[in-house]
Amino acid sequence: MSLLTCKDFLHALNEYLDETQDAELRQEVEKHVNECPNCWVVFDTTRKTLKVFKGMEPQVIPPEVHGRLMERLQKKMAQRQKPAP
Repeated sequence: MSLLTCKDFLHALNEYLDETQDAELRQEVEKHVNECPNCWVVFDTTRKTLKVFKGMEPQVIPPEVHGRLMERLQKKMAQRQKPAP
């Protein structure tokens, strides 16, 4: 049985896919994915999505969309920085 929890797997997924983990942790991630159907779906979907997007050309975001996106991100960050009552 794998020592990684699903939460551990999610934290390790990015480094696994970037191949920046040490061999022991990579082995634990692989073991967990093979034992946990839910994490396998996350792993497989993420890997396939990255493969699709790596083959695409970058697209320019229209200025009005960029402005709205940045405004919403700034509002979201400001909400997170407010002290809890």
